[in-house]
Amino acid sequence: MAGDEESMTDVADESQGPSQKETFTLEILSIIKESQQQHGMRHGDYQRYRSYCSRRLRRIRKSLKFTYGNRNKYVKRQIKEDVITDVRFLYLPLVCAERAWSYAMQLKTEGNTEPRKRFHVISRLRKAVKYATELETLAQSDKCDARSKLEAQAYCAWMKGMVFFELEQWEDCIKTLSAAKTIYEKLASALNEEQRAVYMQRVEEISPSIRYCAYNIGDESAINDLVQMRLKSGGQMSTNIDSLLAQTREKQAATLSEVTWRGRTVPVRNEQVRAFLLTCQENEQQLTTAVMDHEGKVSVYESLLLQCKDALQIIREELRADPTAKPKGQRQDGPVSGVQYLHTYLTYIRLTKTIERNILLAESLKANLQPRDETEQENSGQKRTKPQDLIRLYDIILQNLLEIPQLPGLESDLDLQQEVSAKTLKYKANRCFFLAQSYSQVKKWTEAAALFERAISHAKSSIKEWKAIKTRPVKNEMTELDELIQQVNGVKYSAQAASILDSEEVTDSLAKLSVTPTANSAPVSQRLGQYLSAAEVNPAKPNLVPFPPDFKPVPCKPLFFDIALNHVEFPSLEEKLETKKAAPGAGIGGFLRGWWGGGKK
Repeated sequence: MAGDEESMTDVADESQGPSQKETFTLEILSIIKESQQQHGMRHGDYQRYRSYCSRRLRRIRKSLKFTYGNRNKYVKRQIKEDVITDVRFLYLPLVCAERAWSYAMQLKTEGNTEPRKRFHVISRLRKAVKYATELETLAQSDKCDARSKLEAQAYCAWMKGMVFFELEQWEDCIKTLSAAKTIYEKLASALNEEQRAVYMQRVEEISPSIRYCAYNIGDESAINDLVQMRLKSGGQMSTNIDSLLAQTREKQAATLSEVTWRGRTVPVRNEQVRAFLLTCQENEQQLTTAVMDHEGKVSVYESLLLQCKDALQIIREELRADPTAKPKGQRQDGPVSGVQYLHTYLTYIRLTKTIERNILLAESLKANLQPRDETEQENSGQKRTKPQDLIRLYDIILQNLLEIPQLPGLESDLDLQQEVSAKTLKYKANRCFFLAQSYSQVKKWTEAAALFERAISHAKSSIKEWKAIKTRPVKNEMTELDELIQQVNGVKYSAQAASILDSEEVTDSLAKLSVTPTANSAPVSQRLGQYLSAAEVNPAKPNLVPFPPDFKPVPCKPLFFDIALNHVEFPSLEEKLETKKAAPGAGIGGFLRGWWGGGKK
């Protein structure tokens, strides 16, 4: 696949072979953006892009026959104005600059664990500036048009700004990046809609760096601008701004030495954990005040949860080294240690932010839950949400709420447990509500009715729990629960009506039958004197006699009950019974006679 893409690029290079025109057009930004997207930069693979630049550079030199000698001898060759007979000569310094820049970015990503590589990063960036300056000098000749000259100036200024940024020379960085931004904005205004998007994307990439430099010079409002850019951005752009914000908070984190939560103050020693706590505070303020779509808010929550994961890992390593800390799952008598309490606090943040993110996702899914007009649904192209999708989200929310009271150090916090209990009942009510809707869709009315009643019961229990909380305002929660109860009641009554209608669907055919006899409906035995044509009689169902026959009254067989039989005394019949008389010779004498030969004659 990579070979096919590179061969296509070579074909493009060859197609721009020797031209009869004296002026060349070099669309620098479009060329590098296309190459970066096709060769690893879409996934941040700087090493793959650097290798591609090396191969492409070799191919261009070979096709132009502009190689630096052979294996045995090196011949230094410089690109001058009189040498440029093909636009591909301008590709050479451009690709060299891109190769040096990609190598610097690769080293920068690896330099998180090896600080010594930072010096190599600056060296590679300076090499990239050298080639970018050479490209700008060649583009200023008469062989390049005005657009190529502006592109080369903007590219060189941007590359210089990258060097000043790494060297932390903020004033020089602002000057060079502002110049590049101005040129790209002018180019965007002069081009069509398709080409304008590439230049405006580069302008959006430069703006956060400029605001970061302004913050380091002394502009305190710049950090708020960066946060606003983060809330409105997405994708790779948000990743770049996150790195700038992380660098900014590393300087602010020095002032955050301790944190107070639930009436207890614990020290925060690690700088990365301090930076995360600052990020959490700023994002909480921005999310409550900023006006943005659900996708932007979800992106902010995802970034915050990733930072929370890293901070929790750091605290876990400190807990392993703490001899006073007890193993996970083992109950600890007395107050927990400061490190353990900080771990509990970070875990609480992770659970609550996960709940808030899932609630945000549930709100976005609810917008597509209600049935809409078919025309509107086709035009929007959005997939309709099923109640099962929301049930899964509320299951995760309830699982997260179940973990909060079990955190070490919160066993005796009754206010927190009461709040968690109220939230649990609230989300159980929501879960029952959508579970009942899923049963209604398959016409299981009995189960749906029971779940609707259970949802109302949970909502009313949650209202009682919220009313008992005096430590925080609960007006919003009470309003949400009242609205939920009204919504459940409305859907419950609709389900009851639908169940009644569904039970009467079987008798729809019977309702259409007419009980009034007509000439055609009467059997033949009752209309012998009436002639009907063949069109009026259905030969497949001849109605000869009424069947089943009508019921008629018949005389009943009388029943006799002899109730005096139990009181009648019958005469004795013993006198008339026959008695058996004894036979002659019976007894012991007869036995002996039979033994000695006697007996009957």
